[in-house]
Amino acid sequence: MTELYEQIAALIADSERDLDTIERTLTDGYAYALKLEAERWRLEKRLAEVAQELPAGDLAGKGAEMTRLSQRLAANGAELIALRGRLAELRRYAESVRVVGV
Repeated sequence: MTELYEQIAALIADSERDLDTIERTLTDGYAYALKLEAERWRLEKRLAEVAQELPAGDLAGKGAEMTRLSQRLAANGAELIALRGRLAELRRYAESVRVVGV
């Protein structure tokens, strides 16, 4: 993720204004966001499954798993929010490059 953030920052700072590279980076970023959303869905699903299994057994083990899943879910959400913010910046920059290029 850091590499993608660095690439976005470099594109915005670059005086070359390479629209093809900007659009490719946006596409890569959106693909990564979709991957994060899919992971979020899997984590939420597993968390619900573990919650349903609680009455049937190992409370300590299930509780620990729920804690890990919740932490991963929170980290995923934070990463997704940060990524969307960076992509919005790059999208605005791409718009300005298109306007200047017209």
